[in-house]
Amino acid sequence: MELIFAASIFWVFHAYFGYPLTLRLLSIRWRKTVIKGSFHPPVSLIITACNEERRIRDKIGNTIALDYPRERLQVIVASDGSTDGTDEIVRSYAHKGIDLLAFPERRGKESAQKDAVLHATGEVIVFSDVATRLDPHGLREIIANFTDPSVGCVSSVDRVIGRDSTPCSEGFYVKYEMWLRDLESQVNSLVGLSGSFFAARKEVCSDFSGDTQSDFRTVLNSIRLGLRGVSDPDAVGYYQDISDGKREFDRKVRTVLRGLTVFFRNLEFLNVFRYGFFSYQYFCHKLLRWLVPLFLFSALAANAALSLNSVGYSVLLLLHLAFYGIAIGGGLAKSPPTHVALKIPIYFVTVNTAIIVAWWQYVMGKRMVMWSPSER
Repeated sequence: MELIFAASIFWVFHAYFGYPLTLRLLSIRWRKTVIKGSFHPPVSLIITACNEERRIRDKIGNTIALDYPRERLQVIVASDGSTDGTDEIVRSYAHKGIDLLAFPERRGKESAQKDAVLHATGEVIVFSDVATRLDPHGLREIIANFTDPSVGCVSSVDRVIGRDSTPCSEGFYVKYEMWLRDLESQVNSLVGLSGSFFAARKEVCSDFSGDTQSDFRTVLNSIRLGLRGVSDPDAVGYYQDISDGKREFDRKVRTVLRGLTVFFRNLEFLNVFRYGFFSYQYFCHKLLRWLVPLFLFSALAANAALSLNSVGYSVLLLLHLAFYGIAIGGGLAKSPPTHVALKIPIYFVTVNTAIIVAWWQYVMGKRMVMWSPSER
């Protein structure tokens, strides 16, 4: 039982801290820099929308204000079966060079992106969500990374804007993810991109699929071509935290379920003899993170068994239970806690509960294709 307890704690620690520590140590000696320069290739910016009449004007206005040579920028709004006024609003901006690609039936975000790529004329394809706001220089910054011939795709940095202007639990988790991506960029390659704002060479997007995550798949396509994915701290995507807790939980489940689908369709990347260090990254950042709920359960069970004959393990069990008690109690409270020390346990348990639900759905044969924009 002591071995099970120790091993479970070790893998949880490694998933969240051991892997980043490995990257940090490697970056001291094997640091890869990105060559950024003044680079303005033809660019196609694809905005995927579904029933976004409430937000599409703001997104188009934000896009028009981007600091990039207008004659070298193609803007495509891929409307995924919208039934509200989205298409009419986009058409009203035709004189501003905004192209509408309207699909009569709703098929999912990735299907809309796949068809939009076929209409794209740019050498670099940029993808952005309606809910994401970009800095005026954001597009120029993300494109500058393609001066480096080793770069196949580039991810923005996510910034969560709390509705009450206070730090939110999702914001702390996002900051952790952005820190991890920065370390991955320094050593080798990203394993995933920010789906709300990322860019890729057109050849990397040549085999998009309608039923797999475009941001995850884009990195894998880059690796297959001998390229890498990087994160740019100067290219920022701003979005609000999701207002409804149930919708946020469902979004997490969808994200993990779609990630599991892509992962198990691309097990070749675990072949260290072919993909080297990326195989270790692929395992740690994806599969190991998704196995954390299993290790949490085995750690709690082993701790409970060991506490029967040990005062020390009894104290650990009380701390164990207190952590989950804070998370469950805070999650069920009518007024969510505002203190960071309470928000983090709630978010940690919520994320891992979502992973359990996603695993169950995946094992039962469910695959997520249809995409619904999150209400923020």
